[in-house]
Amino acid sequence: MKQLRIGVLVGLFAVAGVLSWAAARLWDSFGTLPRVPVAAPIVLAVIAVVLAATALSLRARLRAQRERRPGAKGVDPLLAARAVVFGQASALVAALVAGMYGGVGVFLLIEGLDVEVRRDQAIYAGASVLAGACVIAAAFFMERVCKLPEDDDENGPGGAGTTRA
Repeated sequence: MKQLRIGVLVGLFAVAGVLSWAAARLWDSFGTLPRVPVAAPIVLAVIAVVLAATALSLRARLRAQRERRPGAKGVDPLLAARAVVFGQASALVAALVAGMYGGVGVFLLIEGLDVEVRRDQAIYAGASVLAGACVIAAAFFMERVCKLPEDDDENGPGGAGTTRA
């Protein structure tokens, strides 16, 4: 499984932001603007909390297992893999959603916040970008917690890293 790359997430954020900014300009030329739902930052924040709580739980269980504490509950490798996949998928979606709301927020800031409704929409968009960043941070934390230690046998005698004469 490949690790998350910050460059990919930033690229997704930027492309989604530019496209949504252009779409918001076009939509505004028709006299309306799509709304940023109040639930957007809330849902992203809930996902970030779930990811962080799962990562903290797995970290505690792995630490107890590593220290061989009596009665320590082990971690199923499939459970850890699923948690990492959930974190990666959440980070990718959060980058897209945060970029989308970020583009709308930039449009609202450029056009002016003199109308109260647009000001509220810009606040919701900014909160969505912040919550999306929290989801991405929690996903990176989840990956770090569930990362397997490097296999030392790989470059040892008879391993894949040796060459035969």
